[in-house]
Amino acid sequence: MDWDPPETWDRQREFLAGVPASLAEAPKALLVISGHWEEQQFTVQRNPAPPLLFDYNGFPPHTYELTWPAPGDPALSDRVQALVEAAGFPCPVDETRGYDHGVFIPLKVAFPEADIPCVQLSLRSDLDPAAHIAVGRALAPLRDEGVLIIGSGNTYHNMQKMMRAMRGGTAGAVNGQEFDLWLSDAATRPDPEERDQMLAQWSAAPGARNANPREEHLIPLHVVAGAALADKGMKTLEDQVLGAVESAFTFGGASSDA
Repeated sequence: MDWDPPETWDRQREFLAGVPASLAEAPKALLVISGHWEEQQFTVQRNPAPPLLFDYNGFPPHTYELTWPAPGDPALSDRVQALVEAAGFPCPVDETRGYDHGVFIPLKVAFPEADIPCVQLSLRSDLDPAAHIAVGRALAPLRDEGVLIIGSGNTYHNMQKMMRAMRGGTAGAVNGQEFDLWLSDAATRPDPEERDQMLAQWSAAPGARNANPREEHLIPLHVVAGAALADKGMKTLEDQVLGAVESAFTFGGASSDA
């Protein structure tokens, strides 16, 4: 859709389009944790042909006609359920859920052919950071099975301030720099125990609640960081958009857009 200025999303588009080339080999399947799906318990999508969920309002008509017909993967869903439950977390399945826009919008850019099976795992609605890191650790074996684990969200998600900046109310201001500096340090720590401890205590970081008044868009990063195990994180994108800093991190060749 059209934006003013028109280059608003260019850097994020370029980053997403470059994800396949950044991987050592093409993934056999995608597992996505999106900031737009929460359930009381971690829940795995088990729909062989997920539709798109146009879970947004007020956008131009053509944005409700998008397509991204990637198939589901019930065998992967079963594997995710088994790994999560083996770690001590209940993990029901949802056999009807489609892909929310935290999945199909970025992946339509990254994997436009929609020929790689894709499965979603929900956040747990308490958004407990340590639990989400632990679930990530439980999912780590999938990395050796050809599954690309993707956290889809935002490192800065204070929508009130972003909308104010878009309307020109804070000209020249850039929100989230303090938190982004802290998060970049935490996510790229060489010691995984330090990294996970810092991420578990993210809300005490400088500027944390300014950047994420509610953390559902940040917590996908915790799942991906947990799945990284001992792999050191790398910052692969820092962008300024709608008056805020947004970053992405990569662990072991897999991208987190959280």
